[in-house]
Amino acid sequence: MTDEDKQFCGYVAILGRPNVGKSTLLNKLLGQKISITSRKPQTTRHRIIGIDTKDDYQTIFVDTPGVQRKHDSAIHRYMNRAATSTIEDVDAIILVVDRLNWTDEDEYVVQSIRQSSAPVILAINKVDHLVEKNRLLPHIQALSAKLAWADVVPVAAKTGYNLEPLQAAIRKRLPARAHFYDAEQVTDRSERFLAAEIVREKIMRMMGDELPHKVAVEIEQYKTTSKLVTISAVIWVERDGQKKILIGVKGEKLKLIGSQARADIEVLVDQKVMLKLWVKVKGSWSDDERMLKSLGYADQ
Repeated sequence: MTDEDKQFCGYVAILGRPNVGKSTLLNKLLGQKISITSRKPQTTRHRIIGIDTKDDYQTIFVDTPGVQRKHDSAIHRYMNRAATSTIEDVDAIILVVDRLNWTDEDEYVVQSIRQSSAPVILAINKVDHLVEKNRLLPHIQALSAKLAWADVVPVAAKTGYNLEPLQAAIRKRLPARAHFYDAEQVTDRSERFLAAEIVREKIMRMMGDELPHKVAVEIEQYKTTSKLVTISAVIWVERDGQKKILIGVKGEKLKLIGSQARADIEVLVDQKVMLKLWVKVKGSWSDDERMLKSLGYADQ
């Protein structure tokens, strides 16, 4: 490869404690949605790759579950492994933090990052919500004692504010190598996986605090014809009471979840979709290693 046609390509991990806006940032950087979002912490459970190819640069973002000190169930242990193991083989790390908030969980993430030799870019998110903007610079100066940041970039992931300087900081760290993926590819995940995630997103957004995070979605059938995509999915919960809440009076909540999910999946696959949902109970599925593997929560 000559200097004239040199390409740059690398893996960039997006890390941070739960609910700081990692998935929103990834979606905005890609210009389309591949990672589900909600206001609830721990929305992201899997490691998801998003591929951004612009001219000679291909950035392979790795969105991770929020790093947390909680290890009280198999699913929490899986999520922490999915996040912290990512830093071992990446070319750069973006640490996302929430405005002026710095918690023990942020400190815990930094401790995990210290074992990596990759440059770390600090992205201070949600700065559009800062009331006292004059406090931002002293905060950045205070954080300089935490780690030797490669760059510090204030951003607003939801609106896209200041993402260009962040992208420039990322591209400076990409090594010269041939692109790993075709320019048109945006993720390594299948439509089947993304459909399950969309259903789970609608559940989390609609149920608010009524239903804890003990919900999983399993696609039992995914059939594609030239005119229609037919999907059958099981929503797993841990107790009968959760099942009743999720279904709602005369099934109204489940119907609304299905309607909202179907609309998003049709955008994803660019086809008409028939979506069928069932709710089933499996006690303590989130602490059952075998069940988690069958639901796709396997180390990658």
